Amino acid sequence: MAGPALALDLDGVLADTRPLWDAWLEDAARRARVKLDVPEDRQAAAAVLDDALGDWRPLLIRFAADRAPLWIRPRADTNAALRRLSAAGARIGVFSDAPRELADLALAHAGAARQVVVVGTLAAVEAALGADTLVIRSREELSGLR
Repeated sequence: MAGPALALDLDGVLADTRPLWDAWLEDAARRARVKLDVPEDRQAAAAVLDDALGDWRPLLIRFAADRAPLWIRPRADTNAALRRLSAAGARIGVFSDAPRELADLALAHAGAARQVVVVGTLAAVEAALGADTLVIRSREELSGLR
């Protein structure tokens, strides 16, 4: 029998990608000399960016790869909890509205990529892990799991 299924909020539990995203938006607007008025929801923002910048994802990755260490660092207590849960058979997914490329980079810099089996929106992670998936939105919730 498979272990419990957990869906972790990337920004709330593992690595807050919002400051990196905001810095990239500012840099991209400056470089492209355009005003980027994007929605707060990053999935909705992707459509706006497609229209304003075209193929913007490689630009985001290059920017984020250079600057991620400034904002995203492993957390020993969080990674220990992930290793413990994974060793106990938990299936761990991560959800975010961030572009997949940014989410993957954040997981790598946070040191959590090895324990994660699926990354996507909350709906996609729940679909992959099953209806009984426990949603975890904070480090405190994660550390309280036994």
